[in-house]
Amino acid sequence: MSRKGILMPASDIGIDLGTRNSLVYSTGKGLVLNEPSIVVYDKNTEKIRAIGEEARQMEGHLTSDMEIIRPIRQGVIVDYSVLEKMLKYFISRAMGRRAFRKPRISICVPSGITEVERKAVEEVTYQAGAREVFMVEEPIAAAIGAGVDITKPFGNLIVDIGAGTTDVAVISLAGVVVSSSVKIAGDVFDQEIINYVRKNHGLFIGRDLAEKIKIQIGTACEEANPRTMEVKGRNIITGLPKVAALTSEEIRSALKEATGKIVETVHGVLEKTPPELAADIVDRGIVLTGGGAMLHGMDTLIEKRTGVSTLTVQNAMGVVAIGTGKYAEIITRFNG
Repeated sequence: MSRKGILMPASDIGIDLGTRNSLVYSTGKGLVLNEPSIVVYDKNTEKIRAIGEEARQMEGHLTSDMEIIRPIRQGVIVDYSVLEKMLKYFISRAMGRRAFRKPRISICVPSGITEVERKAVEEVTYQAGAREVFMVEEPIAAAIGAGVDITKPFGNLIVDIGAGTTDVAVISLAGVVVSSSVKIAGDVFDQEIINYVRKNHGLFIGRDLAEKIKIQIGTACEEANPRTMEVKGRNIITGLPKVAALTSEEIRSALKEATGKIVETVHGVLEKTPPELAADIVDRGIVLTGGGAMLHGMDTLIEKRTGVSTLTVQNAMGVVAIGTGKYAEIITRFNG
């Protein structure tokens, strides 16, 4: 209660539990948290030493009695007890020192989650201080965050390329009509770049450098003027430092199989879409979201292969968290 005795409204909170990063959105404040989905675990004390950004900063500097744990891999929860602690930490950070009503919390869960895990995540969220809990499917959250009115009787095709999974879904009347998910996304892009550089340039590089290469010269389409980048790594034969020059055409070649499978998944969903909704999609286009969607030329590749105009939304990484935060209000109004 406030001093005047008026109950202040609590912000709805939306949490996007991602393979690589977890984002938290508050309807009152916007995006309030974006931290890595990792923890540092102390094997001697059997306790968690650090979570999120603090854990990421410790990575690479750990002693033998500590280890990095990633509770979500390729969109699947692999360590529930660690996820529980990480989720509680993120919720407490997002809520701060709230003196007013408990918030409604929406959680966007990985597409591969089981019903048992879903219930468990729901329970943890209540324990962490939620008044009400909503579980949100990723494509629906992505659509809301991208500004699509999911409650209308129109077909919308959403392609959400995250770090661990790519989710493709046709949405209409606040529900998923046709969907498919593939475990090929940003992390696989990075691994394919690592493999290519090792095989073709005899160079060991780490995941962080692979990510930089992907951002700077990565592309899904052929370019008229290929870009180049100098990279430093370790010679796989001598173990000594080595420098190599990479081109964007090389990276396109390295990613060709992975991007091709994403396009195949989109194609498969379009083939299963009812004719009326398919006509809507041709008119309205395909919406691309997620960090992996920011790969240069990904929208162009999908458009070329499907014949349907494709647009990557602004703030592609944040839209799922934003949509999750807005979900409770939209769905309550839709069902009301």
